[in-house]
Amino acid sequence: MEIIGYAAAVLIGVSLGLIGGGGSILTVPVLVYLFGVEAFLATEYSLFIVGISSLAGSFSYLKKGLVNVKMALIFGIPSVISIFLTRIYLLPLIPDEVFQIQKFTVTKNTFLLLIFAGLMILASYKMIRISTSKDSLHHTRHKNNALLAAGQGSIVGILTGLVGAGGGFMIIPALVNLLKIPIKTAIGTSLVIISVNSLIGFFSSVNHVKIEWKLLVSITAIAIIGIVIGSQLSKKIEGEKLKPAFGWFILVMGIYIITKEIFL
Repeated sequence: MEIIGYAAAVLIGVSLGLIGGGGSILTVPVLVYLFGVEAFLATEYSLFIVGISSLAGSFSYLKKGLVNVKMALIFGIPSVISIFLTRIYLLPLIPDEVFQIQKFTVTKNTFLLLIFAGLMILASYKMIRISTSKDSLHHTRHKNNALLAAGQGSIVGILTGLVGAGGGFMIIPALVNLLKIPIKTAIGTSLVIISVNSLIGFFSSVNHVKIEWKLLVSITAIAIIGIVIGSQLSKKIEGEKLKPAFGWFILVMGIYIITKEIFL
C-alpha cells in the first residue's frame, strides 16, 4: 500500500502545481488509508506536506510575477489567526469519544474524517461548478469584496487548523470572483497563502504530537517532485479544464470515506 501511497503523493503535488489547490484534500486520505496514520496525526502531517510543497511551488509563480502580495495578506492574515486559535484551543476540546448512537461510537478520529469527507464533497461541488459557471467573473467590483475575502480567509483558517486542509478550493474562487484576480495569478497567490497557513498550523501544534520524520520527509519530497511537474504542466494545460475531472474524483473519495467510516 505504501507504494500506492507514494504514487498518490506525486498527485498531491501535481494538483497543487497545476490548479493551486486540491492537494490537501488528497493528503489526509492518503496518509490514513495508504500509510496507516491515525486521522488526528494525519491532519498534522498534512499541514507540513502541503505547506512545504506549496512553498516550493510558489517560487516559479513568484519569478513570473504571478503572486499578488497585497491580496495574499488580505486573505492570509485572518487565516493565520484562525489557524492558531483552532490548533491551540479548539482541537484539544474535541473528546476522544464525541458521541454514541446505539452501538456506533463516533471517535475523535472518525469525527475528523467525517468532517474532512464533507469538506471534500463541498470542494468537489465548487470545482465542478466553477468550471461551468463563469458568470460571477463579470460582476462589477463591490467595495466590500476585500472584507468578504478576509472573512472567507478566516473560514479557511478554521478548516486548515481543524482537518489539515489548505483550502485552495475556497481560496481560488474568492481571489477570482471577489477580488477579480486572473486565474494564473490566483493560483500563485493561493500557493503562497496555503504554504503560510499550513506551516504556521503545523508549527503551532507540532510539540503536542509525535512525528515520524522519516515518513513525513519522504512523502513531502515526492510531493515536491509532483508540484514541479504540475507547475511545468500548467504552462501547457489550462488548470480550469482539469478541475471538473478532479472535482468528480474528490466527490467519489468523499463518499468512500463516509461509507467506510459509518457502514464498514
